[in-house]
Amino acid sequence: MNDAAVFLDRDGVIVELIWDDEDGAYEGPNRSADVQLMATAADALRRIRSLDYRTVVVSNQPGAAKGKASREDLRDVHLRVVELLAQHDAAIDDYRYCLHHPHGTDPLLTRDCSCRKPTPGMLRDAAAELALDLSRSWMIGDSDVDVAAGRSAGCTTILVENPRSAHRRSGRSADYVVDSLDEAVEIVASGVR
Repeated sequence: MNDAAVFLDRDGVIVELIWDDEDGAYEGPNRSADVQLMATAADALRRIRSLDYRTVVVSNQPGAAKGKASREDLRDVHLRVVELLAQHDAAIDDYRYCLHHPHGTDPLLTRDCSCRKPTPGMLRDAAAELALDLSRSWMIGDSDVDVAAGRSAGCTTILVENPRSAHRRSGRSADYVVDSLDEAVEIVASGVR
């Protein structure tokens, strides 16, 4: 298998964003009952794996830090994502989640950390543990912090302009900008950097 990876943000790229009344915006689900895969996510993930890239989810999940969900809720969301992908014969090689938030309400999770995107901690940790070459890897996400983390880690970056996550973007600083995960996978498949 390739010693490179496609790193992916989860919510807004693989999983549908849902309306959050408290934030007044679309955000990632904090309950397993709210988890729905993006329409073509499973097909796209199978395609990435057919290209011999490892797949690694790197996702900020501050729901518990902010008091919106328990850690068990977030675990159940994760398990539901795994289950739904498996129902479509798709899988992710590794998942990395940052549960911290600098302005949270849970004292155990409220802090600045090296794993929370836009820092590249999750990508670097995965690269070290899985023996991945970050310079040959890709980061696909739907927000500025995804692009910043990928760029800081030395990956080629692809921004998916999901309309529901427009509030998380201020510019087009990614190497590539696309409308869907399918288009992102086509760029990865082309091998063009």
